[in-house]
Amino acid sequence: MTVYAAPLRDMKFVIKELAGLEEVAALPDYQDLGVTDVADAILEEAGKFAAEVLAPLNWTGDQDGARLENGQVISTPGFADAYKQFAEGGWNGLGAPAELGGQGLPEIINTPTYEMWNASNMSFALAPLLCAGATECLKHHGTEEQKTVYLPRMVAGEWAGTMDLTEPAAGSDLSNVKTRATPAGDRYLLNGQKIFITWGDHDMTDNIIHLVLARLPDAPEGVKGISLFLAPKFLVNPDGSLGARNSGLTCISIEHKLGIHGSATCTLAYEDAIGYLVGKPNQGLMQMFTMMNEARLKVGVQGLAISERGYQAALAYAKERVQGYPMKGARGGDRVTIINHPDIRRMLMTMKSQIEAMRALNYVIAMHMDIAGHHPDPATRKAHQARLDLLIPVTKGWCSELGNEVTSTGVQIFGGMGFVEETGAAQHYRDARIAAIYEGTTGIQAADLAGRKLVMDKGQAMLDLIADMHKVEEQLGKAGGDDLAVIEAFLGQGIEALNGATQWMLATIAQDASSVMAMSVNYLMLVGYVCGGWQMARAALVAQQKLAAGDDPEFHEAKLITARFYAEQILPKATALMSAIKAGGRSTLALAEGQF
Repeated sequence: MTVYAAPLRDMKFVIKELAGLEEVAALPDYQDLGVTDVADAILEEAGKFAAEVLAPLNWTGDQDGARLENGQVISTPGFADAYKQFAEGGWNGLGAPAELGGQGLPEIINTPTYEMWNASNMSFALAPLLCAGATECLKHHGTEEQKTVYLPRMVAGEWAGTMDLTEPAAGSDLSNVKTRATPAGDRYLLNGQKIFITWGDHDMTDNIIHLVLARLPDAPEGVKGISLFLAPKFLVNPDGSLGARNSGLTCISIEHKLGIHGSATCTLAYEDAIGYLVGKPNQGLMQMFTMMNEARLKVGVQGLAISERGYQAALAYAKERVQGYPMKGARGGDRVTIINHPDIRRMLMTMKSQIEAMRALNYVIAMHMDIAGHHPDPATRKAHQARLDLLIPVTKGWCSELGNEVTSTGVQIFGGMGFVEETGAAQHYRDARIAAIYEGTTGIQAADLAGRKLVMDKGQAMLDLIADMHKVEEQLGKAGGDDLAVIEAFLGQGIEALNGATQWMLATIAQDASSVMAMSVNYLMLVGYVCGGWQMARAALVAQQKLAAGDDPEFHEAKLITARFYAEQILPKATALMSAIKAGGRSTLALAEGQF
């Protein structure tokens, strides 16, 4: 098994050349932090921690995963110590506000570290991911007392956080939540059951803070009657010290899963468990979406990260495995490593180009998040928030689906050995599979994109995005050079496909919403492919300039070639998807149930 190495050169290229590090660093909330000065050092240290501490535990977590003993989850050997080191290193609070004990750094710095944590050990990385989401939710909606007592300890990594949404009868349909909250003085008694709770119990921190969706006795039906509650594993005294165990809150089982074995996926029973209301009654779903949107962005990064890990393993194997001759039928020469075979090159380039496209898109989204949250001008914040809202379902859906595809290709490069667990290739494939399911399946993300984000402003946010893509297309035409000319041509076709599909979706949804929903995943994937091509085209423009200046020619030549490969071999999928979309949903929806 290969040891993970952070792709630092590409990460630095993207945040500096594509994601506007200097623009983010100049925002008032960040300008005194010296963000541009510390960025390289932070990424390099994160890379070391990921490679030296987290990556060696990835295989261990898969083979000796979390287990339940007497109502207590015991984490994978080594995980608790790694989490302690993680917290002591300040990684848990990298993006949290300084007043809560964090470092207050922007998402454009935080996002590459999340890629590293997930690439090196996805099971482990889920714990700080969820804690960050719970912290964000409490920061926005908690009472002042809750913020004072809980947030500094969660930011420090002393306490962990989870979100408890799903129930046996309420998976993605949260309108069917049955868990009840009964007033009992200054607190509430929670009764119900939650399933699929990632890191719902463990022994890595002193306390676990559960954010729980439940209904008050007089709550209206449906999503309008859901409230949010805070239920700690251990009750907390007024001075912040730990009190008695919240005896009504227990882990009654953990799931035996396809992948991410190192992460405990728990069933939690609430039997008169003590909880505290967060925010106002019956606004729980809106409050939880603060956390869910944070998580959905991070799941997009997971798709990128696990793809990178699978690529590194496949690349190392391709460089080592000797098999066959340079060309079919050639004999008498030396056998070669399989990276010399054209089809292996095709697979590696497909992996590499899509990974670089995903990385660029995710880091650019991080930039939009920073500007939307911290720019002093309201109009600028609004514009970046609109772009962010549009792209959240795209990155979650597209990147998680590509994670399945890329890690599957990695297994193929290993050949028969990829089907053998000891190589590790199968683990990456198994671990990747959950990302397209949790935090809202690809179908749910596509429905959000096509049914809400696209139409709520009559398509204006998408049209603004297309206009920005056309600007890059024009820059390619003016720059000259064979590579950029090819990229320009294919990007233009991709933009045309995106515009055509968008116009069809907007024109059709009013009279045939079912057809639009039937085509919504195709539309999401089309948007993803074209967004990836747009970012790769931007990268190609920078790379050509750097090559002309003699700056790191090996890296920038590879970047230019990879961008051209993406344009030629990946972007044409957009045109095919447009044709499928415009065919509509008639055949998709035509069969009666009994005909399946």
